[in-house]
Amino acid sequence: MRIFDRLKFHANFFESNFTMMEISELIQADEETLSSVNHLLPQLSSSAQVITLDRLRTLVSSDCTRLYLAKEGDHIHGMLSLVVFPIPTGTKAWVEDVVVDDAARGKGVGKSLMRHAMEQAETLGAKAVDLTSRPSREAANKLYQSLGFETRETNVYRYLG
Repeated sequence: MRIFDRLKFHANFFESNFTMMEISELIQADEETLSSVNHLLPQLSSSAQVITLDRLRTLVSSDCTRLYLAKEGDHIHGMLSLVVFPIPTGTKAWVEDVVVDDAARGKGVGKSLMRHAMEQAETLGAKAVDLTSRPSREAANKLYQSLGFETRETNVYRYLG
């Protein structure tokens, strides 16, 4: 049985395919949830690797990472990671790995996940929420802009050593 932290945020969809979408924080990892997560990851990126149950448990037990799932009944339609951490200048919040199942795209699932993450970040003390998105992800970029996100003038660096 999957156990989710019940949160106040619910999204109603008037599409015939959706009855009630619930955004919940994953608080206990199990094989069924792992299977759903691993179904979504390749839809996020062709280079995304499947994760193990131990990795999912590590994410669930992290003090900084919250994994939010968009569920209808027992079916997971999407997910995102919210990472919130303290630094000397305040509390930072980053959204990572936003993915909605192909069959559920265009129905508000991503918007509901994002709004929930933004509310939770504020509750946790973050003054802003940051994210990155490849320019080729046109629908995702439109979503972020519709929610008030603005492109920042900055450089992003990655060290692979």
